[in-house]
Amino acid sequence: MTAALEKLIINCMKEIAPGIVVDPKIRFGKPVIKGTRVPVDLILGKIAGGMTIDEVAKEYDLKKKQILDALRYAAQLIKKENLIYV
Repeated sequence: MTAALEKLIINCMKEIAPGIVVDPKIRFGKPVIKGTRVPVDLILGKIAGGMTIDEVAKEYDLKKKQILDALRYAAQLIKKENLIYV
């Protein structure tokens, strides 16, 4: 890998929503909580499975705000979704 390409990859982390980032080097580029390796889909799955926000926060050493950021990000994705009925 060339030095220029390596530098480009290193600087690929992008904040796609408040508190949510993507980086090709972290979790295969899936959205994660900023400053962690905890993916947004994991947070959503845990809450959907019945865990409380406080339980998830304790389990993954997160703040309540970080979990709410993940929920907000998911809500924004769904809000932009276009369904095609056939």
